[in-house]
Amino acid sequence: MAFPGETLHLGADPICPCCKHRARMGVYHSGAGWYIGSYCGCGPYTRESMHYWHDEDQARSAFKTGEWERR
Repeated sequence: MAFPGETLHLGADPICPCCKHRARMGVYHSGAGWYIGSYCGCGPYTRESMHYWHDEDQARSAFKTGEWERR
């Protein structure tokens, strides 16, 4: 579960307050796996997907088709 303002979908400012760059949605990787989220000029900005994927192709397919659950 995400709190209001924690994700772009739930109201986070799409412009990073630190670097002033617009957050870019995409598929990214962390220690937990592949996720759908956003990056700004500073680095990771939000994690939008509820789940992580073990495989990059699966995450990219979910992002492309819109078949993923939001936080």
